[in-house]
Amino acid sequence: MSSAKAEDYIKAVYQLGDGDEPVAPSTIAEALGVTTPTVTATMKRLADQGLVEREEYKGSHLTEEGELLAIETIRHHRLLELFLTEQLNYDWTEVHDEADRLEHHISERLETELAAALDEPTADPHGSPIPTADLATPEDDHAPLHEYDEGDAVIVAEVADRDAAVLEYLADAGITPGTRIEITEIAPFGMVTVTIGENGDEAISLPEDTAATVRVQEASPDQPDNGDVLVG
Repeated sequence: MSSAKAEDYIKAVYQLGDGDEPVAPSTIAEALGVTTPTVTATMKRLADQGLVEREEYKGSHLTEEGELLAIETIRHHRLLELFLTEQLNYDWTEVHDEADRLEHHISERLETELAAALDEPTADPHGSPIPTADLATPEDDHAPLHEYDEGDAVIVAEVADRDAAVLEYLADAGITPGTRIEITEIAPFGMVTVTIGENGDEAISLPEDTAATVRVQEASPDQPDNGDVLVG
């Protein structure tokens, strides 16, 4: 098995898992676009390499070695996304797939040089935190937008990077990391209506699945709107 394929699976388990809870093969298969039998066979090989532990009828979770490999791969991915937007003028909708291809092939030296060239960044273009060089990960105090209540004022912290169409839609609406929004209505069927910016003079309604891709944190009364600062 190639190291790139192994890293893709390890990263998927890390991102889909919740602590030490095992991730089912069907869940991994859906995320990676492969069959469940393929996942089962791959997990067996990764277990033989000491990267995952398998629980019969439940799924797999990462060993300490596997977790460190996943975090390092994520660090590569997010540094590459930021480099592509800041240095090569890629749009934030374009960088995920490019970074997916490149993340497996950069050396430790290039990782260090990328981080230095970007002034040791802490977040990628979508607001997702970049693990440190020693693979420490910051605490995540962000929650999906649709989990907040009507009347709450929040700041967009990060946006899921996988769906280019959703990213383009959100950017066109002005919903980017740093944007201050207020939730004005949550419909029974899940539609979330928000007003955008400090003046709150622009309203937009988001389907629940789109709102779920936007992670936010509570805004302080005097916290300014800083949207659009990271979008290429």
